[in-house]
Amino acid sequence: MATAGGPVGLRWALRARSAFRLENGRRKAFGQESLGPISLSGFSLLQPRRAYRAALCTELAKPLVVRDVPSSSLQPHEVRIRVRCCGVNFADILACQGLYQEKHSLPFIPGMEFSGDVMESGVDVSSVKKGDRVIGVANTKALAEEYVADQKLLWTIPQGVPYEEAATLPVSYGTAILALEHRAHTRAGETVLVTAAAGATGLATVDVASNVLKAKVIAAAGNDNKCRLALQKGAVQSVNYSQAGLREEVKKLTANKGVDVAIETIGGDIFKEALHSLTWEGRIVVVGFAGGTIPSIPANLLLLKNISALGLYWGRYRNQDFPVFSSALSSALQYCQEGRIQPHIGAVFKLEEVNEAFAHVTQRKSTGKVIISVS
Repeated sequence: MATAGGPVGLRWALRARSAFRLENGRRKAFGQESLGPISLSGFSLLQPRRAYRAALCTELAKPLVVRDVPSSSLQPHEVRIRVRCCGVNFADILACQGLYQEKHSLPFIPGMEFSGDVMESGVDVSSVKKGDRVIGVANTKALAEEYVADQKLLWTIPQGVPYEEAATLPVSYGTAILALEHRAHTRAGETVLVTAAAGATGLATVDVASNVLKAKVIAAAGNDNKCRLALQKGAVQSVNYSQAGLREEVKKLTANKGVDVAIETIGGDIFKEALHSLTWEGRIVVVGFAGGTIPSIPANLLLLKNISALGLYWGRYRNQDFPVFSSALSSALQYCQEGRIQPHIGAVFKLEEVNEAFAHVTQRKSTGKVIISVS
């Protein structure tokens, strides 16, 4: 897994504008864009159909291009969605670099989560109807004006929840809820350490742990501004681990007791520091390796302190235990409607600015969730 930032981020930023200009130069008459010499897998080009704009990865580790692609027909259980907003996830960026664990055939449309409106539905669809506002999850293809979804992968947006906020919920808050509630079984009053606490998943975890579960959160982040943001979201204490050792600071903040739960997304040395920060019978949940290094776990430490090391791969629950997966998203929507959580949107980009949005994430400029406003 690649480390965010560095030359990767610069590549997205420097090539984004030239790629968009190139695509504008290829437009045909009446505002339709040329599909070029590539063959779009899954799209029939033999019959004229209504087209919609989508961001396509046509070559790995190169800027995405925004083109018109033809709408596909609906199966009886499917729903056509007019996408309003799409969340940007680091997994989307890795997939477009060929570095994600799930590989996609070129060309493909990235995008794992979205909010939008039901345009039409198949004959067997009963859970939603035309005009309903929904959020949904996908493996790919959500970064577009339209998305065709299986009805079971849609959840109705409660009244009063805006499209932008709704689009932040599936991945980040779904992950936070599963990590805290399902895996770690976090209880009120426990102390929870959250690493990368100003990122999309980190802030969602701080939000849920502090404001829903009533835990005491220690937020760990890489600079003072990010620490302050996490404190604003409900953390009671913070550690800037670019200036001080995480393990030692946690000891000071907990009077040498340690934390009950750690939600860890960075890997490498930060994971080891978080592991050593656990108290007796503490639990650490491994969510990702954003730092690029997959750490090893000293099994003797698990034994000596009776601690538990747990994994969380959010997407696997969709296939392995769908009721748990669905319940997490339903809970996120309920918490949002009740005002118990406050999703933080760090930046909003237009669909044509997708490469700038990716660069914003890879260059570590983002806090909270980055959103693509599609239509």
